[in-house]
Amino acid sequence: MSLLARLFSSQPDPREALRPLWYRVVELSREPALYRDDGVADTVAGRFDMIAAILALVMLHMERDGLAAETALLTELFVADMDAQLRETGVGDIVVGKHVGRLVSVLGGRLGALREALASGDAAVLEAALERNVTMVEGSGTVALARRLRAFADRLGELDTDEVLAGRIAL
Repeated sequence: MSLLARLFSSQPDPREALRPLWYRVVELSREPALYRDDGVADTVAGRFDMIAAILALVMLHMERDGLAAETALLTELFVADMDAQLRETGVGDIVVGKHVGRLVSVLGGRLGALREALASGDAAVLEAALERNVTMVEGSGTVALARRLRAFADRLGELDTDEVLAGRIAL
């Protein structure tokens, strides 16, 4: 649905049905164990990396279930939130689009890296993908994080599609 159609339509915004899932993705990305136990850097970059990783795993699950429209709507929620966050931190109107474009590109890269790593079934491949794509505390490896994210992806696979779309997911 285009922006103009949404503005002038009496229909509810279709993204609203996915907002609980988006909020849950953000909530899971803030899980203290990721930073305390798994070695993710508790920085803006590290926190963004976890949002991107968890969102990518959710989107890969949705992709497998043939939910292309819902995946696109979830991506729109990501874009809207990142836009708002950038504006809140003082990024101006002129360059905010460029920054959001980079963040979407990063998300796409994470999708590709995690898709390949999970498909390989090899823990070392997932660890290497996380090493390249997640800001870790210096000296921390990615073994614990890879184990946690693999378990999360496996749990997503066991859930009913409606449960995932409603945001009833756990890390």
